[in-house]
Amino acid sequence: MKNFQNEKQRDLSTNKSDGTNKVLTTNQGVSINDDNNSLKAGERGPSLLEDFILREKITHFDHERIPERVVHARGSGAHGFFEVTNPIPELTKAGFLQEVGQKTPVFTRFSTVAGSRGSTDLARDVRGFAVKFYTQEGIYDLVGNNIPVFFIQDASKFPDLVHAVKPEPHNEMPQAASAHDTFWDFISLMPESMHMIMWTMSDRAIPRSYRMMEGFGVHTFRLINAENQSVFVKFHWKPKLGTHAVAWDEAQKISGKNPDFHRQDLWEAIESGNFPEWELGVQVIPSDDEQKYDFDLLDPTKIVPEELVPVKVIGRMVLNKNPDNFFSETEQIAFHPGHVVPGIDFTNDPLLQGRLFSYTDTQLTRLGGPNFHEIPINRSIAPTHNNQRDGIMRQEVNVGRVSYHPNSLGGGCPYQAKIAEGGFSSFNERIEAHKVRERSESFADHFGQAKLFFNSQTPEEKSHIVKALRFELGKVETTAIRVRMLGLLSQVDAALAEKVAVGLGATVPSTLEYPVNKGVSPENEGGNQEPKTVDQAVDSSDALSMIKNPTNSPTIESRKVAILCSDGISESAVLNMKNALKKQGAKGCVIAPHLGSVVTDTDGAISAEFSFLTASSVLFDAVYIPHGLGVNVLAENDDVLEYLNDAYKHCKVIGADGEASEVLNAAPFASKLTNDDNGIVVTSEIASPAFAQEFIDAMTKHRFWDREPNLYL
Repeated sequence: MKNFQNEKQRDLSTNKSDGTNKVLTTNQGVSINDDNNSLKAGERGPSLLEDFILREKITHFDHERIPERVVHARGSGAHGFFEVTNPIPELTKAGFLQEVGQKTPVFTRFSTVAGSRGSTDLARDVRGFAVKFYTQEGIYDLVGNNIPVFFIQDASKFPDLVHAVKPEPHNEMPQAASAHDTFWDFISLMPESMHMIMWTMSDRAIPRSYRMMEGFGVHTFRLINAENQSVFVKFHWKPKLGTHAVAWDEAQKISGKNPDFHRQDLWEAIESGNFPEWELGVQVIPSDDEQKYDFDLLDPTKIVPEELVPVKVIGRMVLNKNPDNFFSETEQIAFHPGHVVPGIDFTNDPLLQGRLFSYTDTQLTRLGGPNFHEIPINRSIAPTHNNQRDGIMRQEVNVGRVSYHPNSLGGGCPYQAKIAEGGFSSFNERIEAHKVRERSESFADHFGQAKLFFNSQTPEEKSHIVKALRFELGKVETTAIRVRMLGLLSQVDAALAEKVAVGLGATVPSTLEYPVNKGVSPENEGGNQEPKTVDQAVDSSDALSMIKNPTNSPTIESRKVAILCSDGISESAVLNMKNALKKQGAKGCVIAPHLGSVVTDTDGAISAEFSFLTASSVLFDAVYIPHGLGVNVLAENDDVLEYLNDAYKHCKVIGADGEASEVLNAAPFASKLTNDDNGIVVTSEIASPAFAQEFIDAMTKHRFWDREPNLYL
């Protein structure tokens, strides 16, 4: 037996540790051979409970912060209902999806991912999109994001991803931002993230509002019908108002002007009766088609293009009531992808498998113990009967002497439900495999769908991705990380990589510098794969473009227009525009040099809702200047010129009638204006009904992104 007496003793005098040139270990000191893959029953099989390395890693991660969520800490939510419009009993026995007109209460929570509770709504980030269905068969949680894919393929890498994107631990900076070294260091070594990077560097990561973003279940799930037949399914939420974003410069300014912009937008929309609405759709893939595609259905970094499998709409969700208490409801709500009802089941997606453990585990710390399901917002409307007892904050008063099963003293109750009575039964999937820490070769395509996403964007959207990458990587201090990222970008699109490189003053490397087995010996590869590109069945998908997306709706419902006024302004012009906007479900807000009233050209008074000090162009969707004697004052006001300049720079609609059009000549962008400048609506006439309609028609297009090339001449 080895003599440990002469071994160097553990130094208990310090708690400092340095992992430089050290082998990865568990908290018990056991060396880790593979930190990239969870233990599975076969390379495409389910994760195993015996994986003590995964459980230790995720358990520690789940309990790192108290009391706010480790991720998705910054959020906002609302009550509403889900209504079935196209039932699917042939696909699932889930009771809430069986009949036309069925309504199920819901609570939906939207969130950013990386920032703390006090961070800004407008960070460049993924947005959580989680819906709790209070069904008659129990709670069903559809816990997704506004982006249909994720950064990683295996749950074992989730703690690493979040550690990398969070503020750097030595100085706790930057907050709610990915533009720093540790995040891009991680990404540059994880080419499986490249598809997600295309999405997060696009405008999807800076939505105009929660009400104007899509939602996705991310993973592939199963639906099971009454005959125990199974199909694969992807979930989609399609917003009624279309999918829209803000400009990056605008997002940064909104963060300074109103960091609660999305929260306030959701709250005010519901309070004013502009109830947010989404359609729920499903992509259904027959079980026999599991191996049909050039990607793996179990890979969470992949989508199923809608050109291959169309989205079938099955219902709609309407949010119609704000919370009565933010903490009691929005903050204490506990979602879990493992909360399913009969008829909905899981797949062997290795990221989903880890989430099925992680979500309950993290609630134990965040909400104080195992009874978080008894908090009112989390309670099922279906009766609950089981043998769980006691624990911190227990509220249920269980009567009787029996708390175990089987029993005779309680008449065998509560008894097990038969499947025919609605008892949950997992799909009887056959599994026969070796225990391995590996990934299927079908997971190795890290660039094919990243190419598909980039190819699907309009020129304006591609330009935004380039600028986003220049901004993010421009904040990275380590040159080697920038170079590695340029190499990965070159695998997505050569022109993209070159344009980003120009902004960084760098050169795209001639070879891919991703170190497949960096830090490990040849005989111990640690589960890494050589990344590759697989040609996709479709070259481009309109559904991936926000501008081309067919869910875009020609409406200005709930939009806000800044009406810039000063004393002497035309009362009829202001009222006509406000009334025209109101008929379309939008709102015109009078903004003046001061609060109180503005004297009109008829010696009347119009109330100013905001002053130039308390509002900003970035908080509105368009700007209108009415005619009147006060326009000369506006033309000389620096705040007004800033409003106009920001609106022009962010490609918004700007309108002016009569002599008010002269104010535009004083704006910094005046020299760039042309007669066919899109989104600039002016007329020399006054009190023209056609002008208001033209202004509104322009607003339905959201933004005029083709204006951007002129901004940098």
